[in-house]
Formats: sequence, structure tokens, C-alpha cells
Amino acid sequence: MTSRIVSLKVNGKTEELVVGALMTLQDVLRDTLDYTSVKEGCRQGGCGSCSVIVDGEVWLSCLTPIQEVDGCEVTTLEGLNQSNSITALQQQFVEKYAAQCGFCTPGMMVVIKALLDRNPNPDREDIVEALAG
Repeated sequence: MTSRIVSLKVNGKTEELVVGALMTLQDVLRDTLDYTSVKEGCRQGGCGSCSVIVDGEVWLSCLTPIQEVDGCEVTTLEGLNQSNSITALQQQFVEKYAAQCGFCTPGMMVVIKALLDRNPNPDREDIVEALAG
């Protein structure tokens, strides 16, 4: 198996990593860098629990070969928490009982945060579309 070096910025911190050719962004975030908000659900891109923000857009980390994000900026829920930019959104999830069991909540929070960054006043259709992937 071929290894290579990738460089990316995760939650504001530059990381240079030796990675295997078959590794996904999810593998690196969870197993190498210990960002546990990035959940391993279906590994097929269907559930969204692995959602992260890459250069301002939502990506499914389970489907993303790590080489595709070489040189990119990646934000996980942990990164959003560092800046307190998600506190109001978290409060809305609590007040509306949207957290459910909590497994997919980090991915949902990341998706909604990215939506709000693009569109501060989304309508119901925008929200449904964002959460549907």
C-alpha cells in the first residue's frame, strides 16, 4: 500500500500527516486526530453523521479520500465549539428536542451551520434540502 504526506488545516490547526492510499477523511479525523464528533454511520454517504465543512462546503467524510482534501481547511463540530459560533444553534436543538439519540446530531449541526453561513434566513425547504444532503 502506498503512503503519502497530506497537509490540511483542521479546526484552525495545520496538520501534516502520512496517510495510506485508501484512507478517508473520516478515518483521519476520527482515528488519527481523535475528532470523535465525526461519526461512523453507514460509510456509504447516506446518513450524514460524518458531515464536516471543507473550505466552506459540507462534505461527507466517509466518502472523501484523504488525498482530496490535501491543502484544504476542514471544520468539525469541535472546531465550531472552539469559536462558540454554534451555541445558539445548539440551544435551538435542545429547545426543539432535535437532538434525538445524539449520534447523528454532530453531523446535523455542521450541516445547519454551513447552511446558515450561506443563508442566514433559510426557509423550511432550504433546511430540509440541506439535511437531506
